Amino acid sequence: MSLTHLFDIKNVAKRFTKANETITIFDKLNMHIAAEQFIAIMGPSGSGKTTLLNMLGGVDRPSDGEIIYEGLPVHTLSESALASWRAQNVGFIFQFYNLMSMLSAAQNVELPLLLKKLSKKERKKKIDAALALVNLENRANHKPAELSGGQQQRVAIARAIVSDPKLLLCDEPTGDLDRSTATEVLENLQLLNREFGKTIVMVTHDPAAAEFAKLQLHLDKGEFVEGKQAGSAA
Repeated sequence: MSLTHLFDIKNVAKRFTKANETITIFDKLNMHIAAEQFIAIMGPSGSGKTTLLNMLGGVDRPSDGEIIYEGLPVHTLSESALASWRAQNVGFIFQFYNLMSMLSAAQNVELPLLLKKLSKKERKKKIDAALALVNLENRANHKPAELSGGQQQRVAIARAIVSDPKLLLCDEPTGDLDRSTATEVLENLQLLNREFGKTIVMVTHDPAAAEFAKLQLHLDKGEFVEGKQAGSAA
């Protein structure tokens, strides 16, 4: 395994059983994800994009094969060990933000830190830094209903990075945004990749969004059918 690989996915299969029928999503899927890479994964609905993202994040397990993260076989971890690994290494960004409506932006960003042994002062320092990074320090006390869609997604990004994970997994992060707002969010992701060395794997249907990544991969019927260096739009 190359030392530059953050992830090695080896002969991964994923199968579901529905109404006594076995549905195969992946069969012997292989890929490597380099550290500090920004990958956009595209493909039609049902191609396995979100399933792959969930397996990378330890939310789902492969039916067969190996998922290796920096030499650690995460597919073999117990549920408690997997939850601990996820909290330390992975940040999730979703299409519909998944913010708690009754909490302020700062309180939403704070949620991952409540799993860590940090003082209130230490948590505030990290929250302030994460919100400043996405230019929302002046919206810290606003609740989601008081924020635009783009601002809510930037709060979600701040929440994903507040624990300083190496890996960000983004599931259609701009799917609910207009083009101008989407560009702002994608530029935030580019900044996190280029300046802070975050490895980003983004699932998207949008070719324009994919151009912000360094590499585009296309999934179809559980297989990568093509890939290209993206344009790294600015």
